[in-house]
Amino acid sequence: MDIDIALPLLGGLTPRQFMKRHWQRKPLLVRGAVPGLRPVLERGALLDLASRDGVESRLVVQGEGEGGWRMRRGPFARRALPALSRPGWTLLVQGVDLHVDAAHALLQQFSFVPQARLDDLMISFATDGGGVGPHFDSYDVFLLQAQGRRRWRYGRQADLTLQEGVPLKVLAHFEPEEEHVLEPGDMLYLPPRYAHDGIAQGECQTYSIGFRSPARGELARELLQRLADDAAAEAGDALYRDPSQAAVDAAGAIPQSLQDFAQDALRRALGQPQALARALGEYLSEPKADVWFDAGRAPRRGESLVLDRRTRMLYDARHIFVNGESWVASGADARLMRRLADRRRLDGPELARASSGALELLADWCEAGWARGEPV
Repeated sequence: MDIDIALPLLGGLTPRQFMKRHWQRKPLLVRGAVPGLRPVLERGALLDLASRDGVESRLVVQGEGEGGWRMRRGPFARRALPALSRPGWTLLVQGVDLHVDAAHALLQQFSFVPQARLDDLMISFATDGGGVGPHFDSYDVFLLQAQGRRRWRYGRQADLTLQEGVPLKVLAHFEPEEEHVLEPGDMLYLPPRYAHDGIAQGECQTYSIGFRSPARGELARELLQRLADDAAAEAGDALYRDPSQAAVDAAGAIPQSLQDFAQDALRRALGQPQALARALGEYLSEPKADVWFDAGRAPRRGESLVLDRRTRMLYDARHIFVNGESWVASGADARLMRRLADRRRLDGPELARASSGALELLADWCEAGWARGEPV
């Protein structure tokens, strides 16, 4: 993506300008961000998707249950959903980009943000008056109106106290600063921790493009677990020796030399920068839970190679990462793989320049269902 071309998606800003002026700083309201936008799924198809195993969905109903809210997790049979004529309910369907090509394609319009940060596209379907209450997210979000109208109130919230006894994270004292009604194609960007409340005006669909923001503790735990698999090899097999150990009269005390030996073992295990880089890339490229792949075919002569919409592909200076696995890459093959990660496709002439080793690896990915051949 050319980050210096002005985009209607960003209200005439270039991606470079948007990231410098708004990203994690201040909201942006864009009228006509996606002109002529039509839902990637009509209502019936969306409700059918929410009925499938392996699709994360939630039903939120206002005016019921504890604290005036009720929430249930799917999958939902059609008969388990409230009547469409009933106001005040919302169906949230997560990860629609994993199941619908059009949703995946829409998500790629936001590739000016690193793929390592991009999470998913969630669809919020609501009947008149539906919403999930005033709340805040810990991550950046683009709220794209796809069908109908939704009134958004939002603002920087000082008091983040939540209502007690409510199955949702609803703010107890919401104080909005701005209010706008979004029409189809309009979009609102909100940085993390900006409080917001969206109320459907008639039946509507809103798309939430969300981003991954791992907590430091979560990231440390995941990386340490992955590094643990290679810890013995990195630290070495040297045994602890203490030929200078003197006799002791306090046998329960751990010798300082043994503590030093343990610290050195950890330094050696964690001191390999490529091991940490590999663990990070494998973690960030891990597919979401319940994702599975069907075997595909390698591209024929002249065809393109396209990544499956569920595939996560990333890279760093030395590695290529695909769906939680890693490969060391350098030279022309590395440049080819990085291009595939950036654009999610390689055309026939690009594949013709690939080495036999790269073509063999790509064929393996196709057999695993991570990529496929596609006619031009």
